[in-house]
Amino acid sequence: MSRTADYFVSKLKWKKKGVVESFLVHSNDYASIDDNGIERQKSWVIQQLRTGKIFRCIHKNEQGQWCKGAPLTLSQNFNSKDNSALPLILPRRKSFISYYHKDNQTDKEHFKHLTTDLIVNKSVEDGDIKSDLSDEYIKQLILKGYLKDTTVLILLLGNKTKCRKHIDWEISGALNLKVGDGYAGVLGLILPSHPDYNTGKYTSSKHPQRFIDNVETGYAIIRNYTTDRKKLQEYIELAFANRKAQADKRINSRPQMKKNTCT
Repeated sequence: MSRTADYFVSKLKWKKKGVVESFLVHSNDYASIDDNGIERQKSWVIQQLRTGKIFRCIHKNEQGQWCKGAPLTLSQNFNSKDNSALPLILPRRKSFISYYHKDNQTDKEHFKHLTTDLIVNKSVEDGDIKSDLSDEYIKQLILKGYLKDTTVLILLLGNKTKCRKHIDWEISGALNLKVGDGYAGVLGLILPSHPDYNTGKYTSSKHPQRFIDNVETGYAIIRNYTTDRKKLQEYIELAFANRKAQADKRINSRPQMKKNTCT
């Protein structure tokens, strides 16, 4: 990304519909842009623009790189299409990414890169849990270690997600009242490789059944995977809100899976 601005903007906050309150502003040294910025009021940005400073929106891609977008200008009143596509300035939700490591590791890496400034990643990484441990020990490790204070479980829904016992345990653990200060919200993202992707519907038999139980009650959220960071944040926030607003619709009564039903 060539130097095309004095400051870069990655998020914003709306005071009310159509009126920007503040921006998350990053250093003018584009080579050192990270996920941290300084929240600046709109009045400060206006003052800087009037002195000739250049502000440009930035967006993160699946490789974790910041990419330049449209500039902010006084004439736009900050309400251009590019600005409205920016994520909001919100707390990063403690999230556990649940996925089938063999088939969907690349999908997980892409999602992780897209959301480093939107979530606190609580996930199990490759090699964290040894395969020769007992099932009961792994369940307790997931529940009391990785899921202890998770507030949103994010499922990456591929073709074989439905038949993996560890994923079922993770969903069950997230729905356990002992997690954090309540249940965890549950968000399922249908991956492009899944036959349900972009069909406008989901096939119950092609997804984890414990997850579908909660989709059908309205507790869990199911959406298509997207690289639109604003949409991803909206989905995460909806799942986060449901953990309390829809807590009475949570279902976790199925016996936990004892074996994988596919390889």
